[in-house]
Amino acid sequence: MARRIFFLSSLLAGIILMMSLRPAALKSQTPAAGGAQPDMLQLTAEAQTWLTDLIRINTTNPPGNELEAAKYIQNVLQKEGIPVDVLEMKPGRSVVVARLQAGPLPDSSKALLLVAHLDVVGVDRAKWSVDPFAGTQKDDYIYGRGAIDDKGMVAANLAAFIGLKRSGARLTRDVIFLADDDEEQGGDASIKAVIDKYWDKIACGFALNEGGNVVMQNGKVQYVGIQTSEKVAYNVLLTATGTSGHASIPRKDNPVVHLAAAVQKAGTLETPLHLMTMTRRFFEQLAPVEDEETAKWIRALDTSDRADLAALRLAGMNPIWNSMLRDTIVPTQVNAGVRANVIPPQASANLNIRLLPGNSIQDVIDQMQKAVNDPQIKFTVQPDAGPSAPSSSITSELYQTIERLAPKEFPGAPVVPYLSTWYTDSSYLRIHNVQSLGLVPFPLSEADLLRMHGDDERIPIASFRAGIDFLYKTVHEFVTK
Repeated sequence: MARRIFFLSSLLAGIILMMSLRPAALKSQTPAAGGAQPDMLQLTAEAQTWLTDLIRINTTNPPGNELEAAKYIQNVLQKEGIPVDVLEMKPGRSVVVARLQAGPLPDSSKALLLVAHLDVVGVDRAKWSVDPFAGTQKDDYIYGRGAIDDKGMVAANLAAFIGLKRSGARLTRDVIFLADDDEEQGGDASIKAVIDKYWDKIACGFALNEGGNVVMQNGKVQYVGIQTSEKVAYNVLLTATGTSGHASIPRKDNPVVHLAAAVQKAGTLETPLHLMTMTRRFFEQLAPVEDEETAKWIRALDTSDRADLAALRLAGMNPIWNSMLRDTIVPTQVNAGVRANVIPPQASANLNIRLLPGNSIQDVIDQMQKAVNDPQIKFTVQPDAGPSAPSSSITSELYQTIERLAPKEFPGAPVVPYLSTWYTDSSYLRIHNVQSLGLVPFPLSEADLLRMHGDDERIPIASFRAGIDFLYKTVHEFVTK
């Protein structure tokens, strides 16, 4: 009898245990709204391969030739079972568009666009220590033109997009992937043309693009800068005219001499300082993580008697800060003469001017004309100016998502709104009422950031992997909540 009672007791206990486990087992088989976490080690390793492969496809603009890179991405997405379009902009130039849809009907007002460009600027191969189009990996870096600007972002966006697909997450908004072209030249195959031709395929309410940075100092992330606005780019042609003749007979109206003097005066002209609301907020939020001397001058921006001096001191501390605080004028190209022994009738130079949003190009030209003060010099605004767009909001859902997640990834680093000194595709998106934010998610030192458009552009492999993890978490959080 005792043996039978023991058996029945054991059986009953077993049934109770199974019943208690059953809900948990059922729960584990039911996918959560956020889906399963993809294998991030595998995903980042794949992204590293995508980046090196894309670097090896030379998309120097001009001419761009982004079609080969577009087809490469198309192949990657098709292997994941994701429908993808390669859209021709011009012969040899194409963009890639793919979509993960949240429901039966797209809702463009909520959709998130992940955008990065395939084209890169040119290189002077003689100045590089490695082949700029080999995707060389050495000393824990990936070297190559576009490693940061902007093929690193293309690969990171691709990883976040594919990671979402693999997770099986239930999306609350559509996610659109766009790898576009002609960003570096801003010509007739650029984002403006994509919007004009294919807005129905990329229409969105929010976007993540290049423009902001995760800035490292002394091996630690100092702050996360989110680009909410950018300066407006203009090119102004500076032309000097005079009398041509034999170089053995000097002339006072030599155009080269007048041009050289004008370039020196215009190129060293310091325009007035102007502290915009967004830039003031940038400095205020940066103050707690700066050294005491810098923080002292940041705090002085709010004083009535020392604000101007404080802005001047801050501008002198950092060339990027200087550009954030005023309109800038930079000579970039000079053209004169046909032979070494001929005085040319004309000489010209290009001035690349970056205006603070809302400022007037004519005001800057007036300042240059006054500084140059030479009737032989003519200033002509070129027709390739960038658009002046409204700022993105720092109270948007997307900004607040980054603001919430960044401190978990980079403890102690504040999230700050950032006025970028460079041009990005975000301006045209903002004109179309898109809350477009700039965030290159890789932790980078100022030294590495300054290699963009320079020699030996590179990205630390550890930073690349950390950036993909950060970007995936940000996108996942925003599109599943």
